Amino acid sequence: MRGLARAAKRAGDMAFNAGGGAVNWFPGHMAAASRAIRDRLKLADLVIEVRDARIPLSSANEDLQPVLAAKRRILALNKKDLANPNIMNMWLHHFESCKQDCISVNAHSSTSVGQLLGLVEFKLKEAISKEPTLLVMVVGVPNVGKSVLINSIHRIATSRFQVQDKNKRATVGPLPGVTQDIAGYKIASQPSIYVLDTPGVLVPSIPDMETGLKLALTGAVKDSVVGEERIAKYLLSLLNIRKTPLHWERLLHRREELDEESCNSNGKNYSDTPRRRRRLNNSDTLYVQDMVMEVQRTLCSTFMDFTGNTEDEGELERLIDAQLVDLRKVFRIPHKPFDETHGPASKKLLTLFRSGKLGPFILDDLPDDQ
Repeated sequence: MRGLARAAKRAGDMAFNAGGGAVNWFPGHMAAASRAIRDRLKLADLVIEVRDARIPLSSANEDLQPVLAAKRRILALNKKDLANPNIMNMWLHHFESCKQDCISVNAHSSTSVGQLLGLVEFKLKEAISKEPTLLVMVVGVPNVGKSVLINSIHRIATSRFQVQDKNKRATVGPLPGVTQDIAGYKIASQPSIYVLDTPGVLVPSIPDMETGLKLALTGAVKDSVVGEERIAKYLLSLLNIRKTPLHWERLLHRREELDEESCNSNGKNYSDTPRRRRRLNNSDTLYVQDMVMEVQRTLCSTFMDFTGNTEDEGELERLIDAQLVDLRKVFRIPHKPFDETHGPASKKLLTLFRSGKLGPFILDDLPDDQ
């Protein structure tokens, strides 16, 4: 794990990744929201701090940590379906060793959210016997899935308890920072339990380049602030330094073996079977899985054919540029004369990563004592 930590840190420090300067995005509504959150935290009986499971440390709001540490708190590592499950278990063990209640969740899964609610009820068990009204606050940086989680909690609570305003839902938007007001949702009666959703709030400045790039890669910061090409280059830096394409090569080889075995068992001649599935129709549209396999195969082949030294920053950048050029062909992006930018290819690569199509990842590394 220490080797990966050093590799990830080196990726963030590289000039072509750090070229845009420190990530700094703090709209006016965030300043007001930060003050409101701090005021309401004083009244909260329990705090659910939602973090992105792919970046369990980088998605923490450091400005709020001193306040949150003094509260009854549950860490909810959301988007666990996008995180490497084996490493996720190690993170859960890490937080447990730090005496911190932590659970990995998928906010879209009622079963997963139900487990979180069970932990909330357990943590409030003592307070429930003493107080007629309890307040649970949900906090986190932008785009960690707080509003989706709130909606799932509200949906589950509606089926369990008599609640007011059953159709009231948290606003969910495609861009980080969309929830700009703090709203309360009654989820239980006798005692009354309210859950407060809050806007996603970043610290006023993110001085650590590595943290800023991870937040941008997972969508906590708008792409326009950092630049899609810069984010994509950071992603490719991590993949190449961690030698992820070699892992994909083994998976692709195994997948082809399974396809061949399947074809042979059906009495088909594998040599006559196209490498790609049939297309959806007569157009050039391919299945998403076909696209993913082609992206993985392309990144793998460019990595294995590269004769330079990936330990050298300049040569690694040369490899990344070659990969982005090859990805243009995979994504069928027309080449424009004298256009050396990689914006469209970067955008498509980021979409595949963020949707989990390239596989489950955890970008943060466990502390050295693990």
